[in-house]
Amino acid sequence: MPTDPIADFLTRIRNAVKARHRRVDIPASGLKKAMAQILLEEKYIANFTVLEDGKQGILRINLKYNEGKPVISGLRRVSKPGIRQYRRTADMPRVMGGLGVAIVSTSRGVMTDTQARKENVGGEVLAFVW
Repeated sequence: MPTDPIADFLTRIRNAVKARHRRVDIPASGLKKAMAQILLEEKYIANFTVLEDGKQGILRINLKYNEGKPVISGLRRVSKPGIRQYRRTADMPRVMGGLGVAIVSTSRGVMTDTQARKENVGGEVLAFVW
């Protein structure tokens, strides 16, 4: 069992993209579903489904490719269990000058950096996607 499930989530997607897989299966959780929903809304993945297996469930993510090249070119875990990274609205990071997305866990749920700025909330910066 991984000690950092978010890093495991990102690593599984990163490895599947590098291996040119069409889909990847990840143990499900509420936070991972919310992160997958953000990836879907930002058009980094084709779609995702939650499969019931009698335990915690499996999150099946279908990866997206554009002319044979993966849409996701990078994933990075920002806030780690040993060093948490919290940001106020004014200090919210921009990924690649706005071309990427920062996934932020706020008091109003998991959202992108753009949504957090719009709703004027800060939170824990979980990951960067570009």
